[in-house]
Amino acid sequence: MSHAPEPGALTDDHAPSRPNGHRPGRALPRPEAAPPLRPAPHPAGGPVPPVWPGSPQPLGARFHTGPGGVAGTNFALWAGGAEAVEVCLFDDEGRETRRPLAELTHEIWHGFLPGVRPGQRYGYRVHGRWDPWTGARWNPAKLLLDPYARAVDGEFTLPPEVYGHVRDWPQQQTADTVRDERDSAPYVPKGIVLDGPVGPDGRDDWDDDRRPKTPWTDSVIYELHVRGFTMRHPGIPERLRGTYAGLAHPAATDHLKRLGVTAVELLPVHQFAHEDHLLRRGLRNYWGYNSVGYFAPHAGYAASGTRGQQVGEFKGMVRALHAAGIEVLLDVVYNHTAEADERGPTLSLRGIDNRGYYRLAPNDPRRYADYTGCGNTLHVVQPHVLRLITDSLRYWVQEMGVDGFRFDLAAALARSMHDVDMLSPFLAVIAQDPVLRRVKLIAEPWDVGSGGYQVGAFPPLWTEWNDRYRDTVRDFWRGAAPDVRDLGYRLSGSSDLYAWGGRRPYASVNFVTAHDGFTLRDLVSYERKHNAANGEGNRDGTDDNRSWNCGTEGETDDPSVRALRHRQLRNLLTTLLLSTGVPMLVAGDEMGRTQGGNNNAYCQDGEVSWVDWSLLDDPEWAGLCALVSKLVRLRRAHPVLRRKAFFSGRPQGAEGLRDLAWFHARGEEMTEADWYAPGTTLGMYLSGRDIPQRDAHGRPVRDDSFLLLLRAEDEAGVFTLPGPEWGAGYEVVVDTSSDSVEDPGPVYPASTPLPLPARAALLLKAHP
Repeated sequence: MSHAPEPGALTDDHAPSRPNGHRPGRALPRPEAAPPLRPAPHPAGGPVPPVWPGSPQPLGARFHTGPGGVAGTNFALWAGGAEAVEVCLFDDEGRETRRPLAELTHEIWHGFLPGVRPGQRYGYRVHGRWDPWTGARWNPAKLLLDPYARAVDGEFTLPPEVYGHVRDWPQQQTADTVRDERDSAPYVPKGIVLDGPVGPDGRDDWDDDRRPKTPWTDSVIYELHVRGFTMRHPGIPERLRGTYAGLAHPAATDHLKRLGVTAVELLPVHQFAHEDHLLRRGLRNYWGYNSVGYFAPHAGYAASGTRGQQVGEFKGMVRALHAAGIEVLLDVVYNHTAEADERGPTLSLRGIDNRGYYRLAPNDPRRYADYTGCGNTLHVVQPHVLRLITDSLRYWVQEMGVDGFRFDLAAALARSMHDVDMLSPFLAVIAQDPVLRRVKLIAEPWDVGSGGYQVGAFPPLWTEWNDRYRDTVRDFWRGAAPDVRDLGYRLSGSSDLYAWGGRRPYASVNFVTAHDGFTLRDLVSYERKHNAANGEGNRDGTDDNRSWNCGTEGETDDPSVRALRHRQLRNLLTTLLLSTGVPMLVAGDEMGRTQGGNNNAYCQDGEVSWVDWSLLDDPEWAGLCALVSKLVRLRRAHPVLRRKAFFSGRPQGAEGLRDLAWFHARGEEMTEADWYAPGTTLGMYLSGRDIPQRDAHGRPVRDDSFLLLLRAEDEAGVFTLPGPEWGAGYEVVVDTSSDSVEDPGPVYPASTPLPLPARAALLLKAHP
């Protein structure tokens, strides 16, 4: 359906454009225009550099030796519908030199500029029609960031000049149709020319033998924010806090090693911009899910400089983490960009070719198809968009050394023309790519569009964030009594979701908390969100927290409430780290970090979000970190806790015992009817006798057997231990009713009625 025009302002969609970009009809007043755009003199005052034809490959700005042995930089930009492209060079005083890229090969504008060396600041101006009604939004007054820029100098502050339209036009309903002629160059960051990669194949020195290459089954993921993790760490030098170098510091890596995690999952580190509505409220985008440069490490996290130094600093961080045996996974946002909807700024792709990069509304191309909730959606079906994403992914693997990716709103990337399609071009290209199919790939398996919830649907190459695990475990421990069958599936690897097409239990990334939502401590301290500091009237953030405040909202001095909350934290962490699948922890949860009940701290770049390292020295919280370390060690030591294949639930081996058995409190195996009833007490027996896997020498893997007991009741009870055929005795290894992590505990004979504390989890090792 076409947009209804304002009287006298907009006319028929098929009318020709005027030279000023407006359609026939009553002339619209225009803002004060900047002087006409003309090539500026050479910044150094010398001759304007010539432009040689250069090459359309590779895209971006690449310094190398050109014809005749002359050093310079090749610039190449895909801009399919553009009429002309200028590359703009800036000196340290901001003076600009514009040179046309006259060569056009397969919609790529390119040219070689002799003498342009690494460290040069640059951007593009792209000429074309201004016709928002058909999706054309070219505006050469706006300096555009190269989508392939590998380093960015400066920060987007979003004054009115960076908008392709007149942002503050009096008639807001038509503001996006009025072209703004003011020059944006003084107000936007610039790309930086870098030296080329080491080898002709595009690789740096990332030998696979030097990567940790942790198998999925052995992985324990730790989600962290580069800035928030390091800003308050007393062992990191102050000048390095909040930076890649800070995360590389031994004080940071030593903590990760003590915990035993095998991978860090970094919240977005692609160059991003802050949203206008946040800047107007004096806030900033803290999480970084607002990307604008898919090849550039975010300059704000660099201690060493922003003229290319951030690239070396990022690589140094990766090397330090690899040396500690820790993989680096990136949370990447390829589903949308920081340019938002038609009212957003013109920073890069919109000004290069709006119709070529974004999904536009089929019946009104002035608007955007928004499957992300962020105003726009990248048009991944388009070959050049797909190339941008896959080139970026390969770059981060081959040249920056990362080991995998978590894809934000991955269902948006899997859409073909409209619907989510697991045979989509994006998924097909990833599956056959010789670089990308070898790294860790994690999907956030949903978006906000129709049919966007796709948990369990991604193909075998992928793992997924399993929000059904999160919800079920939260419900169980808050006393919402989910049906036992659902809890059983989540604890044992979610075979109901993933046991198809060759998928394995590690397809499920299990988590109880993530960056989005309550911290673990807040999950047991608040039932309502407290987001007033975000400036949105507490309307932002979910109301479906599935939390329990243990009887008091917020912080309290009541010792009984505090003790119960600590026990609940131990219960949640124990359940997470002993469940089959890949556990994901969130930075600070192991030491009781709180956000004061804020469940949407995306704009809180301060103490609300930063990890409070003083908690490690607080006796009340130190034991929690010790428990996490112990549980991670248990996982690493016992393959039955990190199986490569799903349990069968059928009798195995000579003893004829199940590899996975479920018991109710009477010490008897559960019946079919028991599975469909709500439950607050459950016993899960994991047999180590017949694990269906072999070691590196082909020998069968054998392990201890364990009994995990979970009780979410407010009162203590009794659990009769399984009979002697399952184990002659049972030794307590973990007991969350106590804050002590010492073991071994007592050994109880088979068939013994075991006192089971209220709201507690016990792990017992079965003695043969």
